[in-house]
Amino acid sequence: MSMEVDEAIPKNVLAAPGTTGSVTISLHPLVIMNISEHWTRVKAQEGTPQQVIGALIGKQEGRNIEIMNSFELVFDRIEGDIVIDKDYYTTKEQQFAMMRMTGLPVSIYESVIDLVSGEATMLFVELIYTLATEEAERIGLDHMARMSTNESGESSLVAEQLQAQHSAIKMLHSRVHLILDYVRAVKQGKVAPNHEILREAYSLCHRLPVISTETFRQEYFNQCNDVGLMTYLGTLTKGCNTINQYVNKFNILYDRQGMGRRMKGFFF
Repeated sequence: MSMEVDEAIPKNVLAAPGTTGSVTISLHPLVIMNISEHWTRVKAQEGTPQQVIGALIGKQEGRNIEIMNSFELVFDRIEGDIVIDKDYYTTKEQQFAMMRMTGLPVSIYESVIDLVSGEATMLFVELIYTLATEEAERIGLDHMARMSTNESGESSLVAEQLQAQHSAIKMLHSRVHLILDYVRAVKQGKVAPNHEILREAYSLCHRLPVISTETFRQEYFNQCNDVGLMTYLGTLTKGCNTINQYVNKFNILYDRQGMGRRMKGFFF
């Protein structure tokens, strides 16, 4: 990789607009993060934008190239020419060669009952799977990944929101205690009464019965029950839909192969 910002690519080396390349590239976000961090760090050290050079790590299948990782290279400029430290490159290449990029250590198998030598035998066939994530899952994983390394001082968006709520509740708690201490001091004659402050305190106390009445509790419990019932109903509906799809697929397989000779399931 070579990144040199603030310098435009010469137009005479670019193909005409609309030209389609013959290679498909899949770029992982980690590579972009590594390049950006490398260039920003060098710029901060030197004070001006500098050219950075690195190596890309990935795999190629036919005309499809998947770039998974990268590392920076050490180089010198000799009479205007760039000379890369080959020993450093070889060492880094050997270190990354020990990493087996085979995905997660999880295997999923499909159970198939088939006739082998005239007997019904269960066989397991390994399946190819892909990872599917949603925004809520990514937020949760980001929270766990960052909170598991608290020594670095990092925090996730969820942690920051929870800490802000905790700070607000802590501040409210301290101010309530301050009002109580003031009222006790006035009652004991230790502090001269301030009628304006007492009226404000009385106004706050007058609002408390609003959320402690029987009507409020009834409405609150009804709303909680409605939310719980909607959640259970959604779960039951999803489960019924899954079972219905399974029955339909089973009936199709039963009709095609006769007497249901092959039965399938998933195990991991």
